[in-house]
Amino acid sequence: MKVGIPTEVLEGETRVAATPETVKKLRALGLDVVVQGGAGLSSHFTDEAYRAAGAEIGSSELALGADIVLKVNRPVAAEIAQMKSGAALAAMMALCHHEDILDQLAAGGIDAFALEMVPRISRAQSVDVLSSQSNIAGYRAVLEAARLYGRFFPMMMTSAGSAKPTRVVVLGAGVAGLQAIATARRLGAQVAAYDVRPEVKEQIMSLGAKCIELDLGESGAGAGGYARQLSAEAQDRQRSLLAGELKKADVVISTALIPCKPAPVLITADAVAGMNPGSVIVDMAAATGGNCPLTERDRTVIKNGVILCGITNFPALMPGDASAFYARNLFNFVSLCVTAADNGLQMKDYLEDEITASSLVTHRGAIRFKERK
Repeated sequence: MKVGIPTEVLEGETRVAATPETVKKLRALGLDVVVQGGAGLSSHFTDEAYRAAGAEIGSSELALGADIVLKVNRPVAAEIAQMKSGAALAAMMALCHHEDILDQLAAGGIDAFALEMVPRISRAQSVDVLSSQSNIAGYRAVLEAARLYGRFFPMMMTSAGSAKPTRVVVLGAGVAGLQAIATARRLGAQVAAYDVRPEVKEQIMSLGAKCIELDLGESGAGAGGYARQLSAEAQDRQRSLLAGELKKADVVISTALIPCKPAPVLITADAVAGMNPGSVIVDMAAATGGNCPLTERDRTVIKNGVILCGITNFPALMPGDASAFYARNLFNFVSLCVTAADNGLQMKDYLEDEITASSLVTHRGAIRFKERK
């Protein structure tokens, strides 16, 4: 049974779905591995390193024609056309915004797994690609803010005078937000954070940040630990109350997302106008519309003197570690999918395991995807 690792074709993507480390582990499971030539170069993994780990270096056709295809991002039509019927595909599909590929995958007889659909249960932590990549994104977003902001993050005492610590506000205390809090604190900033889910207050405070509490008249806690969409009245009140907090901020890291919904608007144009010139907003929700309507996807712009950063793929800015974490998640996922048989390895019944069943979006020519509510 062969595993294929093609080069990622999405513009700006630098990650790869397997590293020499995980190739060795896949080989130890009894799987053959073919890596497309040059697939790991953007992540600083050479073809020679893959060969030394036991992989075959081949063409895109060879990698995409494997029994199991591992990718970072959803495949494009040309890639799907090269996959064989009955093959298994695992990738981050972003299906809430790209459902169109499901028909193509089903028509091709491909059993496709959307890794973002893995359930948030204890046993699934080792395959949780959202958490591993969000951790990296939260860290890198703060570094980008520090690069864009023209002042020190920590308090600095020098012979030429002192500099006050930067005031950072983090909106959203999921995995990315909590990592952003921790990173900003390590850099010496004063940090405050806000989340619509009241149960995360303890986590915010445990990282040394102040918790911003707003009386919205309802909770934003949803199923599975995710946030839910607030009522229109609560959203209006939230934006109004947050504007006062944002005026005090030098840097805002905005991470608020609602699964399968446009990103909630938390930072209005009026709120931006009320911030000090030179302040920075890093809008990590830019890929789904942004938490600020002034954000421009994959651009850094200045509006009303405030710097707005709309990078949509922060993990790609740290490709070595991002690929290493992602590839380990994928190895653990593959381990759940295969089992030893008399004639070698074979695929398990995907529907018998909660993890594989929840993430299986096309199976035997049928579409199984259901939006997260």
